[in-house]
Amino acid sequence: VAAFERWRLGLVDDRPVAGPRWRGPLARYTEGAAWREVAYIAWLGTVVPLAYGTFALLVLLDLALVAGPWLAGGQERIVLVRVTIDSPAEAVPWAVAGVLAAPALLYLAGLLVAGQAAVARWLLDATPDGTALREVTRSRARLVSAYEAERRRIERDVHDGAQPRLTGLTLQLGLARLDVPADSPAARPLAVAHEQAKELMVLLRGIVQGIRPPQLTELGLAGAVGELAARSVVPVSVRADLPRPMPELVETTAWYVVSEALGNVARHAGATRAEVRLTQGDRRLVVEVEDDGRGGADPDRGTGLTGLADRVAAADGRLLLASPAGGPTLVRVELPCRP
Repeated sequence: VAAFERWRLGLVDDRPVAGPRWRGPLARYTEGAAWREVAYIAWLGTVVPLAYGTFALLVLLDLALVAGPWLAGGQERIVLVRVTIDSPAEAVPWAVAGVLAAPALLYLAGLLVAGQAAVARWLLDATPDGTALREVTRSRARLVSAYEAERRRIERDVHDGAQPRLTGLTLQLGLARLDVPADSPAARPLAVAHEQAKELMVLLRGIVQGIRPPQLTELGLAGAVGELAARSVVPVSVRADLPRPMPELVETTAWYVVSEALGNVARHAGATRAEVRLTQGDRRLVVEVEDDGRGGADPDRGTGLTGLADRVAAADGRLLLASPAGGPTLVRVELPCRP
């Protein structure tokens, strides 16, 4: 029965449904997938007939309402719902109501099919059980936390160790250039070394800032996003409703989302304006970036949106994209933000 129902589910839902592997009849008694199949068969034999039987009664009632003008007027009076009909004229309003109710019955049929398909996928799809999925989620959270801790350690080491030493080296080279005559053979190599040291210091400062943007520490998320908007080549308005502080990982992820999204707007959208909305609820932070550009954004045509979705998923969030051809484009990111 379960195999047949998986095939039947494919008629309304083209997503694949994995069946459990056959490991013998005794193993079936200890598999969670087998007992979910039993639960589905019990549901199929109790709830489904009741639901479709009720729907059939509603269809018959609607047909009776529509056919009321033809049924009335005979030797025997007819009863529609709770009203006794004596003539076809009295049945006309009920027939009109039946015609108007027909689209609602079609929608109800779609809801019944969708509900049965959802239950079938929930019980018949042999995916890992809830315990395994929870463990995967916890392990991913641990990996992300360890990665963030290691990233902060590297940032401190570079900022407190390598960067001051490189600054001192640059100063020493500058002082050495003052002591070396301009016509000396060592003057030019020393000048090149000094310039390279300064460029390396700028590069190292950029690497340190890329690990965690200093704007977040200094201005907070709303201020850092406002600074991104001020630097954008496209006019950007910012609306922020952030009543409470957030975890560092959430702030960093949200900042990178806005930065990447505004970069895409400037490079690809052809927009004249954009808007960034930051809304913090009880359990999540919602980041929305909307522009009035040409639309048609497709993750398959580049790695920017895919990388952004991966970054959001690492923070246990999700990214939603609406970008019809002709625009507008809306990027919505939801990040868990528990107190």
